[in-house]
Amino acid sequence: MKKLELNELYENSDKNELERFMSKLDSNAKINIDYENYMNDVEWIEMMESTIPYIDNILRNPNRFIVNEEEIVKIELARKITVDSIKHLSKHTNLIQEVDKKEDNVKPSKILNILKEESYDTYENRLIYTLIQNMKMFSDKKRKIVEENLKKDVKDEKYITYVGTARLHNEDVAINLALSTKLNITEDERRKQKKEIISRIDAIDKKINELTFIDVYKEIDKLNIRLIRPPIKKTNLILKNVNFQYAMKLWDYIQDNIDNKTKIEKEKKEYIEKGKIKRIVDETFFIDYLATCELKKKNRENDAQEMSKDEMIEYLLDKLINLNADLSIDQIKELIGDKFEKIKYKKAVSLQEVQAVFKKYIDDYMKQLI
Repeated sequence: MKKLELNELYENSDKNELERFMSKLDSNAKINIDYENYMNDVEWIEMMESTIPYIDNILRNPNRFIVNEEEIVKIELARKITVDSIKHLSKHTNLIQEVDKKEDNVKPSKILNILKEESYDTYENRLIYTLIQNMKMFSDKKRKIVEENLKKDVKDEKYITYVGTARLHNEDVAINLALSTKLNITEDERRKQKKEIISRIDAIDKKINELTFIDVYKEIDKLNIRLIRPPIKKTNLILKNVNFQYAMKLWDYIQDNIDNKTKIEKEKKEYIEKGKIKRIVDETFFIDYLATCELKKKNRENDAQEMSKDEMIEYLLDKLINLNADLSIDQIKELIGDKFEKIKYKKAVSLQEVQAVFKKYIDDYMKQLI
């Protein structure tokens, strides 16, 4: 990752300068926020996604009870003679056709027939059936809201104005800054966002539809039962069964949000910032000052580069005479000549050393090739 030059600028600066700068700083930061978003709530999707497996558990291990259907039928149509059938016959002797006392045999004309059948028409099963209907309805409404809200523009605008003055190194420094941001969502981004949410809703609808193919659901659906209305009876099964506990959390969530109002997140305010943001902008002011100091360095470098040979000589002589105005021309020549020879000698020696090292490595390499 490329290192920011401003980091390097600050790291190379005098570490005490920031403190001196801040002690002489007088600044003011004003912030304006204007935000409005028609929230496309996905909390309900996550809740249904996590709860559907528990509803599936309930339907595949349903609560049931035994139904006894009693009817008086001709003896030849009776499927099974039970103890209850004998008890009933003893109380209804009019159903006895004849009695054979010799063989202690009783022949009834009709007898009580009891049919025992399992039934899924329990309060708990009807409650889950009602919950699934509510899930279908809730998902349909949420889909319409998502489609409507994604057509609306989201507003997210921020505006900061900053004015600051400081004094450092006998310099008066001032800054006047204005910065604004505005959210700009393209049509492609809007379509992508809509597609992502709608695809999640499609997945939820598919899972809800799969629940309706479980046998228990189909059995209850055939009964055309009346849907359960709040308040809910707190039976032992509903209170203690883990699957029902999760199902009831979803039930309560749907009931609390059944009005289905569009959630709008808004914020509009103007205030004077005195906290972290202001401190950051204050430090940015200091960095900007350091940047202007770089201009001075650059100008001095440019001035030195742009000097001609005659100008450079004149500049150096002027510095030399200012140090000692009593020097004669011969003394100046001698000083310059002496320094010139020393510097020239140093450079020549340095060049010879480099050449010698370079030659040594070339010779070693050539010996390896032979």
